[in-house]
Amino acid sequence: MPEHPLKIGPYTLPSRLIVGTGKYSSLELMRQCHKASGSHCVTVAVRRERLIDKNSGRNILDFIDPKKFILLPNTAGCFTADDAVRVARLGREMLRDSGYQGADWVKLECLGDVKTLLPEPVGTLAALKILVADGFHVLVYCSDDVMLCRRIKEAGAAAVMPAGSPIGSGQGVLNPNAIRIILEQLKENDPDYPIIVDAGVGAASDVAAAMELGVDGVLLNTAIAGAKTPLKMARAMGLATEAGRLAFAAGRIPRKLYATASSPWEGRINA
Repeated sequence: MPEHPLKIGPYTLPSRLIVGTGKYSSLELMRQCHKASGSHCVTVAVRRERLIDKNSGRNILDFIDPKKFILLPNTAGCFTADDAVRVARLGREMLRDSGYQGADWVKLECLGDVKTLLPEPVGTLAALKILVADGFHVLVYCSDDVMLCRRIKEAGAAAVMPAGSPIGSGQGVLNPNAIRIILEQLKENDPDYPIIVDAGVGAASDVAAAMELGVDGVLLNTAIAGAKTPLKMARAMGLATEAGRLAFAAGRIPRKLYATASSPWEGRINA
C-alpha cells in the first residue's frame, strides 16, 4: 500500500524509523541492528568521543554504509546554544568530504541538565535561529509543550521532535494528548510538516502507539541497544513503525462505552 515517503528538508526517507548508535555492546551488533530495523537514517553524535569506540579505538562511521544510510549529525551533550552551534558546524565539516549524505542537516539538542536530559527551551530556540541562518535544515529535539513547538516551527525548523518521555527512560509517550494538539496545530495549514517523536520509547507497542497518533516518524536508540536481544527488538521496532503508520492511515473505530455487535441483529434465531 504505497504512500508518500517521509520528507525532511532535502532528504526523503523510505522508513519512518530513525535509529542511533550508542550503548551497543559492539559495533558489529550495531550494524546488524541497523539493518534489521529497516531504517534508512542513522543519527550520530558529533563529539569525537562518541564516534570512537572506547574499547577498540574503531570509528563508528566505518560500520555505517553510506550507500544505505543517510547520516543525521546531532548535538548530543550540548548544554548551551553556543556549544550546540559549534558542534553542528563541526558535524557539517566532518561529513562534507566523507562520502555520506547529511552534511547540511542536524538534529539540535540543547539540554538543561544531566539528570533529566530534558531540552532547555531558551537555548534551543537561540541555537535554532543561528543554525537556520547558517543554512542548516534543523530537526529540533524539544519538550511536548505546544506553544514551544509552534515557536520552533515559526523559527524555521525543518522538523519538530517532541519527546515522548525522558531520553532512555522507556516510559513511552506519557502525554499523548499533547502530541495530538501539536499535530493539530502545526499541521493545520501544513499537513506535510514533519513531527517526529524523539526519545523515551521502550517497546514496539510504544512505537506503534506513537505512530497511531499520526506522527510522521519515531527516533530511538536505547530501546534497541539496551534490549536483552537487540537484534530481535530492532526488527520489532521496524515492524511497529510500519504497523502504526498503516493503522493511522486506515482510521481506527471510535471508542464507545458500550458494546456494538459485529453481526446484525436482523434475522437472528430466537431460542
